[in-house]
This record gives sequence, structure tokens and C-alpha cells, in this order.
Amino acid sequence: MIELLRADALTRLADRDPNATPGFDGDKAAGQEALAAGVDHLSNLQERLFAASTAGERRRVLLVLQGMDSAGKGGIVRHVVGSVDPQGVHLATFKKPTEKELSHHFLWRIERELPPVGRIGVFDRSHYEDVLIGRVRELAPAAEIEQRYDDIVEFERRLERTGISVVKVMLHISADEQKARLTERLERPDKHWKYTTNDIAERMLWDDYQRAYELAIQRTSTEEAPWYVIPGNRKWYARLAVQALLTDALERIDPQWPIASYDVDAEKQRLAAT
Repeated sequence: MIELLRADALTRLADRDPNATPGFDGDKAAGQEALAAGVDHLSNLQERLFAASTAGERRRVLLVLQGMDSAGKGGIVRHVVGSVDPQGVHLATFKKPTEKELSHHFLWRIERELPPVGRIGVFDRSHYEDVLIGRVRELAPAAEIEQRYDDIVEFERRLERTGISVVKVMLHISADEQKARLTERLERPDKHWKYTTNDIAERMLWDDYQRAYELAIQRTSTEEAPWYVIPGNRKWYARLAVQALLTDALERIDPQWPIASYDVDAEKQRLAAT
């Protein structure tokens, strides 16, 4: 059973082993088998959530994925979220803000991408970029960055109050693992599109980003929206762990199939007469 390790007491990311597989003793093959075995249950929960929304249920789930370049966010989207019905998923990717977005509060563009009721929302990067790259690259005054932590905490508490369960994941990989993954992208023509020339410049700021992540996690991991630091060097394990987190969030909601608003027996008789 995967251990859902919260990051409330996190002090240093360096203290978390990115090669670890907490709560799972099997190898890659066993992990992939376990992932496949969990698909039906997750898919059923997602369908129940979507179905319940047609009868007025307001609950939804928001998965926030963060991590350094090549941490495996795309793989989570494909292999975990991609295993459920796409009509019940709302995916948003946040890149460099536009001029219009910059003219608003930093959470403005985030609010516009919140999942509709009955859906699983996925943020591939998120509002946390504004306290990560924002801090490292000094894109805003230090006092404003500090205020953003408080804004995020209040924002996520409001989401919980309005029926959005927030699952925040930091995919934790080592610098050596990132180098290996970036090297693979350069060596394989089918992966060149994933590489940008800015990847090296960001990698040179590795220690600064690690500290920025530590601060963000420490300042914004709450009872309503805790952070989970998931060891990411083993992609199969990270996918299994995120599947477990999503399954847990949906089980806590426990969505129910809506009760028919019509006489089922009468409709059976009508159908049989056709």
C-alpha cells in the first residue's frame, strides 16, 4: 500500500530520497501491474463523480502538479489521469503569463481554469509558479512574493469550502536524474520537441529552485490542502503514488450514482412494447 506522505514537516528537500518508494516493496514490473490494477476503481469513482454532478452534486477534485523540468508531470497526465474518461477531466497548463494576465491579480488566470463541477481538474504547473520562478528570477518584489503565500492559502481554503478537493503534488527528482532525462531528450529525435534551450539556464539555478520549493511547501501546506512530495526518480512509482492520491480524494467524496427521476419499471415496459 502506497504511503501518502504529507510534507507538513518538510525542512529540506535534500532529506527526501528521490529514489525511494515509500509503502511499496515491489519492483518496476510490480509497480506497473499495481497501476493497471487500480485503473478500474479510479475510473469508476471518476464516472460516479461526473454522474452525480448531473443531479446537483457540486464536488470536484483539483490535482496540482509541480516539479522541476522533466520531473514527469506529462507522464502523470498520460498514464494516471489519461486512464479515466476524458469528458470528466479538465486540463490546464500554465506557462509565461500574457500581458493581459499580468494586468490582473496573479490568481486571476487560475480562477478561470478551475474544473467544472463533477470533473477532475489537472494543473500542469500552476499558481505556484508565481512563488517559484517568481522568487528565483525576482519577477516581483520580495514583499509581493511574501503576500502571495498568504493569498494562495486563502484561495485554496476557499476552494475547499466550495467543494473542490485540492491534491498538491511536488514530483521530487535529483539533479543527476534530470540531467539524464534532458540528455535523452537531446539524443532522441522524437523527444527534441520536449527540450528548450532555456532548460539549461533553469537547471543552473537548481539550488535556488529547491529552496523556493521548500519555502512554498512550508508556507502553503495546510490541513485543507496539504502538499505531497513524491519521489520521482522512478517514474512508475510516482505514477502509482499519484493514482493513490487521486483515488483517496475521490473515496473521501464518495460520489453516488444519481437516483432515477423516472419510474424505471414503467420505462422498461414502454421499451419492451416498441
